[in-house]
Amino acid sequence: MSLPSAPGKLAHAQIQAPLSNTNDAPLTLPKETGDGLPNPHPKNAAITKGAAPVAKSWAHLVAGGMGGMIAATLTSPLDVLKTRLQSDFYQSQLAATRNARGVPPHAALSLPRSAVLHFRETLQLLFSIHRVEGWRALFKGLGPNLIGTVPARAINFYAYGNGKRIISQNFNQGREAAWVHMCAAVNAGVITGTITNPIWLVKTRLQLDKNQAEKTGMPSNRQYKNSMDCVKQTLRAEGIRGLYRGLSASYLGITESTLQWVLYEQLKLYLSGREERRVASGRDYTYWDKTVNWTGNFAGAGTAKLFAAVITYPHEVVRTRLRQAPQKNGLMKYTGIVQCFTTIWKEEGMASLYGGLTPHILRVVPSAAITFGM
Repeated sequence: MSLPSAPGKLAHAQIQAPLSNTNDAPLTLPKETGDGLPNPHPKNAAITKGAAPVAKSWAHLVAGGMGGMIAATLTSPLDVLKTRLQSDFYQSQLAATRNARGVPPHAALSLPRSAVLHFRETLQLLFSIHRVEGWRALFKGLGPNLIGTVPARAINFYAYGNGKRIISQNFNQGREAAWVHMCAAVNAGVITGTITNPIWLVKTRLQLDKNQAEKTGMPSNRQYKNSMDCVKQTLRAEGIRGLYRGLSASYLGITESTLQWVLYEQLKLYLSGREERRVASGRDYTYWDKTVNWTGNFAGAGTAKLFAAVITYPHEVVRTRLRQAPQKNGLMKYTGIVQCFTTIWKEEGMASLYGGLTPHILRVVPSAAITFGM
């Protein structure tokens, strides 16, 4: 009598087994997130449950750090150029040159003519740095830039991934949403900006340190010998608070990283949905599909950074001005965000809030594509 019941039990077991395996499958961690996805290979549960997520996270962490270091080295001349175009010293030099040549200021020009003038002045400053100060000046501040790139990327990715996991699990039933991405990005931006601000302050001051860069072309003594000397002089003259100048503007700049993360996540969701729809339709895997899969993350990361950088760029100028060394009388020209914004607007016009935008875009978009798209 037991034989007839066996097929029924077998069929019942065959129906239940896939459900049980799916639910009990270990969770694997995606690239920079803390979210779990069902493992498509549940048979390896005992092997991969503990090791694979950690190994994958460290692999991407190392890859992101190496990508950031390579990008920082290759784009260092653009970073120096951007920082100088953001400072009031070099903006005053460019204004004097325009007056001497009879060229009207940016505010008096149409948008296309202003854009062309900005591009010409950017190239003019780039070649003058090499001609007056030598090629090594194009790599000023690279040391602290490299020192800061790895921890900044590591902290940002770690804080964002874990913040997204914690927020989604505790406040959204484990599901992702745009507001979850936004809250996680704000959390990551605050943590990263607070910890790494002293590094970027040193980098900015070294890049603005004038070595044979006066309008007269006469050599002038450098204020800082190296990174450590910059830290010592800052602590001696301004105290520990001096290392955190520009932090308020960095917090304002969280809008850029938040917008970048949200756009990047939405573009990734679109690419993932596109692949799911292709598989569901049974359509053959074409050359275009292969191209999208290979370039999708890079293009998505670069596009997200481009939009975020252009929309929020003025905070970059304000942050650089707030991090400038004190004037010769020992006083700071810029003392806060609002005062800095209004001073730049009154003295130099709105165009100065976008000084250095061209080299900034040329630098950060490829860098984001390399770091986020890996």
